Amino acid sequence: MKVYDASNIRNVAVVGHSGSGKTQLVSAMLFGAKMVNRLGRVDEGTTVTDFDEEEIARKHTLSASVAFAEWRSTKINLIDTPGIGNFLSDTRAALRVADAALVVVDAVAGVEVQTEKVWGIAEEIGLPCVVVLNLLDRERASFDRALESVQGALGREVVPIQLPIGAEREFRGTVDLVAMQGVAFSGDGGGDPSIGEVPDELSGSADTAREALIEMVAEADEALMERFFEEGTLSQEELEGGLRTATRNRQVFPLVCTSAQANIGIGPLLDTIVACLPPAADHPLAATDPESGEPLSYDAADGAPPAAFVWKTIADPFAGRITMFRVAAGALKADSTIHNLTQEGGERFGALAVMQGKTQHPVPELKAGDLGAVAKLKETHTNDTLGEKGSPVRFAPIAFAEPVLSYAIEPKSRGDEEKISGALQRLREEDPTIQYTRDPQTRQLLLSGQGQVHIEVTVAKLKRRFGVGVNVKLPRIPYRETIMAATEAHGRHKKQSGGHGQFGDCKIRVEPLPRGEDFAFVDEIFGGSIPRQFIPAVEKGIQEARVKGYLAGYPMVDFKVTLHDGQFHSVDSNEMSFKMAGRLAFRDAMERARPTLLEPVMNVEIYAPSDFAGDLMGDLNGRRGRIGGMEPRGASTVIKAQVPMAEMLTYEQQLTSATGGRGSYHMEFSHYEEVPAHLHAKIVADSKSEEGDAEDA
Repeated sequence: MKVYDASNIRNVAVVGHSGSGKTQLVSAMLFGAKMVNRLGRVDEGTTVTDFDEEEIARKHTLSASVAFAEWRSTKINLIDTPGIGNFLSDTRAALRVADAALVVVDAVAGVEVQTEKVWGIAEEIGLPCVVVLNLLDRERASFDRALESVQGALGREVVPIQLPIGAEREFRGTVDLVAMQGVAFSGDGGGDPSIGEVPDELSGSADTAREALIEMVAEADEALMERFFEEGTLSQEELEGGLRTATRNRQVFPLVCTSAQANIGIGPLLDTIVACLPPAADHPLAATDPESGEPLSYDAADGAPPAAFVWKTIADPFAGRITMFRVAAGALKADSTIHNLTQEGGERFGALAVMQGKTQHPVPELKAGDLGAVAKLKETHTNDTLGEKGSPVRFAPIAFAEPVLSYAIEPKSRGDEEKISGALQRLREEDPTIQYTRDPQTRQLLLSGQGQVHIEVTVAKLKRRFGVGVNVKLPRIPYRETIMAATEAHGRHKKQSGGHGQFGDCKIRVEPLPRGEDFAFVDEIFGGSIPRQFIPAVEKGIQEARVKGYLAGYPMVDFKVTLHDGQFHSVDSNEMSFKMAGRLAFRDAMERARPTLLEPVMNVEIYAPSDFAGDLMGDLNGRRGRIGGMEPRGASTVIKAQVPMAEMLTYEQQLTSATGGRGSYHMEFSHYEEVPAHLHAKIVADSKSEEGDAEDA
């Protein structure tokens, strides 16, 4: 396997909405570059980059994977990324180590929700982009309609450098607007294309499109603009050089035409990647000072001290942990030692490899700019920086999304209880957006992720990789209880059973606190009515009672207890007696303090095509939501609202159904507020029913 320099490497993330043909496109590029012997197909489960059983079954990419193609003395590292919103964090990670992006757009559907999201991420990072108009051989595919959608959503800077020859099933090639020649492909897309004149029926539209391309390239450079005004056009050399510079500077985004399924337009796409997108040498990873957080410059040349950034980890039950990284500086060599600057520990490299999907190709070394992998590092995880000990270089961690949805899980067999935690920890190394916690209130083990599909995939991996079967059910809502009125209460515990008895007596005042204040205990005992050593026991009794609640078994919060009087017995009083008295005082107070239920309310952001905004807001109102505002983003709209958690447990299914899978959402906890009166009795009844079922079990 040849070792490439950074000037001859292109790191390209293939991104776009689910179903736009990203994985098929990667497969076609590998076939076109003769890296594989046959064209893998998504519908057959034979592509290089969708190798996980769950991906093959669902026919969707669920995790970023890397493959490489060698084309015109250049190594192109292709990162195939998920297009489903639940897995967008993996796409963000891939874009962090890429130098450019291929933004794949369905020629039938045009720009969709996830297309805009990944475009925004690429813009945030500052990555050059090539737009790939794919699926042009499909029924109802339209170049003109799709181009209008792309330029409307992504900007007029997206400019075609190709036109399609033929439409729908008759799509058979492209017009190269830079070279002004026709490129026709054989019926099966295989073999070398036939290059000739621009078809007569397209000559007029090709001339118009070329003029628009020249104008856009000229706009990006003052010298070219002057030349354009003087001559009315640009020379071939000026056009090619100007297009390359404008693309790399994000002033122009070339649009190309393909059908990955029919293997049409793949060679010209590979040519565009090599000619227009920046080499890894021109796009070093951004480093930060670990103390100040300010940008840090460093030597990224091949001969510099080695540095690498870990962007992904794979939890393989057979090969162990596979660490995927980008070499940022210097060169990494097999069978060498390197320091983990994040974890402050040494790591020993065994064999280095480049990934072709799941297949590891051993290499003796990897130079700056390249993507590689190594197995069985002990302490290295995603987001770690590797380098020489004492190096000041650190790479900012990838910001992974917080979970939006939780489900309760329980083992199908008792023997799996101990396995769950270890298996989930391994999966979390691979996917940092997974979280699992034991709810201290409900005692349920909660598996949290980016949505229902994400949870389902994680559960499937638990079973397939680690042999752990779990049942999944909706979690209990973590309601709280509180009081609405102040009152005074009395608790006396007295028990005589021969010998020393038990005696504790306390008087308290309870009053509501502002929302979020939890609990406060104030000691106002004067004159020794309760000895100092017994006062903590009163508080402990009240604490134990409030955790178990009064109405429905949920913790009582946002109230203050003031202990102001009591009695004791010199012989019979002890800590246990006063703890019991505290419990009794709490129960007595609750009878008059007007206890009520609180429910968690979530901040929710829904991202969907604007056509669905009205229906979605109506649905949110039906879920007791309060609309906080709307924000247009291209052809989509972001709706902000506050909605009770109880109304959001099944929202993903509704959103998917209502928008045809084109909507996504994010939610996070906001605050607690009082449950409406008409729901109060049902929640209490359901809670008591659950308690009864638990006792019967």
